[in-house]
Amino acid sequence: MPVTWDDEGVPKLAPGTAEVLQAATRMLAGVALRSLDALAAAVTLPQFRLLAVLADLGPVPSGQAARILGLDPSTVTRLADRMVTAGHVARGTDPRHRGVVTLRLTASGLALVAAADAWRRRELAQLMARLTPPEQEAVTSALAQLVSAAGDDYGLTAHRPIPLLSARLRRGGAAIFNAARRAVPPG
Repeated sequence: MPVTWDDEGVPKLAPGTAEVLQAATRMLAGVALRSLDALAAAVTLPQFRLLAVLADLGPVPSGQAARILGLDPSTVTRLADRMVTAGHVARGTDPRHRGVVTLRLTASGLALVAAADAWRRRELAQLMARLTPPEQEAVTSALAQLVSAAGDDYGLTAHRPIPLLSARLRRGGAAIFNAARRAVPPG
């Protein structure tokens, strides 16, 4: 299908495409959010995001973690304080720059990330099992193409922060976010 453009130079989507992609986004976000319920309230969503970054990148300076998460460094410091107290994160220093505080996962933190990942994989396997093998192959291929097309502009390697919540919600809308999270129907 040839690409068409609107008056502002933005590619147009075929009818229904945006709706399907948004529904898929909501479904995948729901899987991700419900995976935290499998952790028996051991961590909050922002705390888990920090753990996930550390699991993906290994030990990093706290400032780098803040940039990746799209959070203020002081917010990451508070998140790390709670995660250190809980035994999920350890602080260290960069041997080349002793003033730089680094964060790394402990065995406990790694176990939480692994448990959430295992739950997500099981849930996704159950969803995919509802499709025929050719449909499963088509979904996998289409999503792989979309991920490839997105390149480095999304995910942990994004060239800009990828905050989960807008700055407005981070400043005072936690109640709205928590209500929305509770609205996601259980598995």
